[in-house]
Amino acid sequence: MSHLVCGTSCETGPVWLTWLGVALAVPAAPVAPAATVCVVTDPRLTEISGMVRTADGYAVVDDGSDLSSHWRIFFLDNRCAVTRTVRYPSTPRDTEDMAQARDGTLWIADIGDNNRSRPTVALWRLAKGDRSPVLYRLSYPDGAHDAEALLLSGDGTPVIVTKDPGRALLYQPAGAPRAGGTVPLREVGAFDLPASGTSNPYSFAGHLVVTGGANAPDGTRVVLRTYADAYEFPVAGGDVVRAIATGTPRVVPLPGEPQGESITYDRDGVSLLTVSEQATAAQPVVIRYPGPAIAARRSTGTPRGPASAAAGAAPVPVSTVVGAVGLAGLGLAALIAVAVRRGRRRR
Repeated sequence: MSHLVCGTSCETGPVWLTWLGVALAVPAAPVAPAATVCVVTDPRLTEISGMVRTADGYAVVDDGSDLSSHWRIFFLDNRCAVTRTVRYPSTPRDTEDMAQARDGTLWIADIGDNNRSRPTVALWRLAKGDRSPVLYRLSYPDGAHDAEALLLSGDGTPVIVTKDPGRALLYQPAGAPRAGGTVPLREVGAFDLPASGTSNPYSFAGHLVVTGGANAPDGTRVVLRTYADAYEFPVAGGDVVRAIATGTPRVVPLPGEPQGESITYDRDGVSLLTVSEQATAAQPVVIRYPGPAIAARRSTGTPRGPASAAAGAAPVPVSTVVGAVGLAGLGLAALIAVAVRRGRRRR
């Protein structure tokens, strides 16, 4: 994994993207120095899709495997060795992300839907000390969505962030989730994904979809990631939705990850930890990146300032780039994103 690590900040020049025959120059943000934390060697963890940092290690989930041995919540120590597992009381469909409340409660987002065919999605809640998670079913008001990111608002309400290309939608339960019933979701906001020149396995399509999210331990920041970059938003008063829908994020590039879908904060509450779902030799690697403010100071030599892109300017929304090439380009982007989803499930 040495290709992921820069001893100091690495600068990359503008990246030229050719879309429908039109060349677009998209500035690449400085690459933050990254470091390998540990390697996950357990054979049941070959498609890690969600991760949180715990007091003594990590909790992770494997994505929708056909093998029942993978249908667990896995607890790892600081060296990424599995120390225990928790079974689901019934079969999960497509677990894609995790979130951890301040009291230690874990929420597992069973919200993946590559074919957009599920009438309901689900959240699993594992309270600290419990031996089995509780299932809560949810339904979208406007038809099925594929989603891979879960956040918690200041009061603990789950926030689902969809994988819709170019413009991720935010949904919250319209009422308190309840076991044994289905609660409708309501759309509460959206995030227009910025254009980016960060390298990733899916080229331009890798910048179009949100694949994971996390809350900072103190609740003052949240981060969303794509296959290429992490976007961190300052949160005021616990209003996560407002922060994402109206805020300007700082950016940390995450170049070269095979299929980056997981992200969480380290125990310092600043550094970011990632792990790819698809890994070389079926051994996922946990990577640590400096937090956005640290990365910005290292790359520019300037003190911490207001929330802004790591490159020193506000990121350009993908929708702005799309406008330059017409609506046909957006349709192509959607088709590319669908191909990414289907290719992922074909493995």
